[in-house]
Amino acid sequence: MTDAPRDPDDLAALREASDVLGIDALLSADERAVRERVGRFVDAEIRPHIADWFDRAHFPAELAPELGRLGVLGMELDGYGCPGRSAVEYGLAALELEAGDSGIRTFVSVQGSLVMGSIHRFGSEEQKHEWLPRMAAGSAIGGFALTEPTAGSDPSSMTTFARRDGGDWILSGAKRWIGLVSIADVTVVWAQTDDGVRGFLVPAGTPGYEVTVLEPKGSMRASVQTGLRFDEVRVPASALLPEARGLRGPFSALNDARYGIVWGSLGAARDSYEAALRHALRREQFGRPIAGFQLTQRKLVDMVVELQKGALLALQIGRAKDAGTLTPTQISLGKLNNVREAIEIAREARTILGGDGVLLDHSPIRHAANLESVRTYEGTDEVHTLVLGQHLTGISAFR
Repeated sequence: MTDAPRDPDDLAALREASDVLGIDALLSADERAVRERVGRFVDAEIRPHIADWFDRAHFPAELAPELGRLGVLGMELDGYGCPGRSAVEYGLAALELEAGDSGIRTFVSVQGSLVMGSIHRFGSEEQKHEWLPRMAAGSAIGGFALTEPTAGSDPSSMTTFARRDGGDWILSGAKRWIGLVSIADVTVVWAQTDDGVRGFLVPAGTPGYEVTVLEPKGSMRASVQTGLRFDEVRVPASALLPEARGLRGPFSALNDARYGIVWGSLGAARDSYEAALRHALRREQFGRPIAGFQLTQRKLVDMVVELQKGALLALQIGRAKDAGTLTPTQISLGKLNNVREAIEIAREARTILGGDGVLLDHSPIRHAANLESVRTYEGTDEVHTLVLGQHLTGISAFR
């Protein structure tokens, strides 16, 4: 057999070879078109700048209207100016966006799944008409405030409280690790009330509403996370999301966000693998490309095995979501597996790049750092493990 090394510059051929199971053939023409359109956007608007954004800890808010024109904000939602695309199409878009950077995909997730999803599902007609068209266009930005300094994995223990005062509501308390709020026009705030957990739309600049950017960070640097404090913040009765009662409200939005992570994490993993593969085909040691060494090939093969398994898992979950049969337990399985494996792929890809792999010119070290945050938010490994454990045994290990 004659050696015929693959061309590291022929990315299409490298991807075709990596699709060992022929998963691409399981996608429709429309689904592939969405993936390619978003991929072109990432190549043109994100890849040339992301190392600099990450290095400077800069979130490019100017991308929001462009992402609106791309049709990825509130992508699965219908009406009110929203794109109304399928769950699989959204998943493929999330994959391509996170191949650019987790921070960009996280913005799309917070804006679309958490904020717009909450307003679309639980808001009044007035709230929907006021916010959804502008958010879908990227001309308004939203935040989603659930996690608290002492209530992360256990949101039922939140202490932020909203009490009635005549026709108004007054909010007091604190939130932490809340994305985008320093640049947001409005934030969905979840608070305890005498009637259980309720959601409120709190506009930027409301008196008593203090926002602190959390920095410096070693992860998700091209994104914004904040801490919030509510000191007797007064909002009108019209700020209440009328249909949101109890933790079902935030949890339904979180499930949609977790679904996007199942796909998005594959994007970070694929980009890390491709960076390692192309480097291995170019880099020569001992008179030959390092892609020809057995240990390097084993690393690349292990990456592709997990990428293919993760893609099948994501596609199965996406088809179930489009069919209306998806369960939270299935989302937990997808998030747990795909993020966990994506981190290992990014770390292993970095080793193939050697010393150069610690430079931001190469994506695996950035993806590995970002995925540590992705692994933590929207449910840690431990939480999703216990969700699955309760499903298997019928016994809750949470309390």
